[in-house]
Amino acid sequence: MLKFIKNHMESIEGIATYPMISLLIFFVFFSLLFWWVFTASKEHIKEVSEIPFEDNQPKQ
Repeated sequence: MLKFIKNHMESIEGIATYPMISLLIFFVFFSLLFWWVFTASKEHIKEVSEIPFEDNQPKQ
């Protein structure tokens, strides 16, 4: 089955650009995420990290 898929994929013109595009999207996304983590304010990080401990449900 793999031979069928491989032969079919090799017959498509320009198929090599799709892995490059996906790698570029992956690299850009994680670069932006890395940048956001290091530039986020410490107050925002502390506020978000305390959300699971808040008790916002009404008491019955």
